[in-house]
Amino acid sequence: MRLKSGLVLLLLLMFSVGVYAQETESAAESVEKLKSQLIDVQAHEADLRARVAQLDESLKPENIERSLAGIGSTRPEELRESRRRQLTIEKDGVLAQLRTVETSRQRLETALANAEVLAYQQSAKPTQMLSASKPRSYQLLMFGGGGLAVLALGGGALFYRRRIKR
Repeated sequence: MRLKSGLVLLLLLMFSVGVYAQETESAAESVEKLKSQLIDVQAHEADLRARVAQLDESLKPENIERSLAGIGSTRPEELRESRRRQLTIEKDGVLAQLRTVETSRQRLETALANAEVLAYQQSAKPTQMLSASKPRSYQLLMFGGGGLAVLALGGGALFYRRRIKR
């Protein structure tokens, strides 16, 4: 029974070491990726805000009138109303995009903060240097240590059984 629990413990230990080595390498990379994504989202958000400001300016009655000045019509009121509706629909669409981008930006900021904390925690661990410099040799070292632990547990269990039987 102890031998089985020792093997299970060894397997869990080896799996966690492998996962830890992969997380170590990707923590700093994920921070950089999130930063670049955040910059892109902020640029897109600024573009959308500029477009909303432009549409607000275009929706002013005098600007609608000016935009239709060269067009002759027997019903200029309908033409102005049509132009106002068109600009309002476009503004609503841009505002919806802006809300989506703002939500995306907030999520990215949260993910970036979490990734920075994780990267800091990983960089503060003393085993970080050993596993980052030679991850394969570190895994082999852990396999060897785990094998010794299994042998010790197995030998201890056999010795304990023999002692009880006597």
